[in-house]
Amino acid sequence: MIERLLLGFITNFFDTLGIGSFAPTTAAFRARRLVPDELIPGTLNIGHTPPTIVQAVIYITVISVDRTTLALLIGASVVGAWFGAGIVSGWEKRRVQRGMAMALLVTAAFIVLRMTGVFPGGGDALGLRSGPLVVAVLGNALLGALMTLGIGLYAPCMAMISLLGMNPTTAFPIMMGSCAFLMPVASIRFLRARRYDRAAAIGLALGGIPGVLLAAFLVKSLPLDAVRVLVVIVIGYTAATLWRDSRLETGPVRPPSPSVADVP
Repeated sequence: MIERLLLGFITNFFDTLGIGSFAPTTAAFRARRLVPDELIPGTLNIGHTPPTIVQAVIYITVISVDRTTLALLIGASVVGAWFGAGIVSGWEKRRVQRGMAMALLVTAAFIVLRMTGVFPGGGDALGLRSGPLVVAVLGNALLGALMTLGIGLYAPCMAMISLLGMNPTTAFPIMMGSCAFLMPVASIRFLRARRYDRAAAIGLALGGIPGVLLAAFLVKSLPLDAVRVLVVIVIGYTAATLWRDSRLETGPVRPPSPSVADVP
């Protein structure tokens, strides 16, 4: 359990500073063989929910953003997550492996594009109206659905907000708020399907909250480019091994059982 608590602390510490938690957690689960592949999406959504709620409370309080824009984008992400979790929770192991591999590559691509300055710096707007608002709502619904597979919402949300001319800092309350509402909704479907690992989810939740508080109130910012490069390398390797293992997965898929989903 100590290893799971430490993983929750580290991943949520860097998530609060803008690195993201889903891809690094997936890589750690795979490297340490802590969670079966088919249970990773549910474990990510369930375990990271409490720390993300804490992040949302902090960032929505301290960063200004148009409340209508915020509410609509959060609502859209919840709808997307509900449908996404319903689909992913029913997938067999090989499909989960390939889906996560592609999700990790998408995440790595967004991190690289952000580091290289491909995305625009954004504007000064704190909210959206008319056409751009519709685009943002549809985009966040898609991101909410992809969250249930393991594509973190932070990097693509930051890109979308910047492309639409909003101040990039508004991505923090939008992203944190979206995740804080969509992850409990998605978690319900994973819980009902018993597609999660209990011990790992508890470790992420209990270890993650102190990591969030330390990053938000004491550290606040760090030079993170070296960390991002390392994350891209690790998740690229993890994506490759997931795809490789999916090609080796030829036998019938065993349904989740209490002994797997509820490891003490």
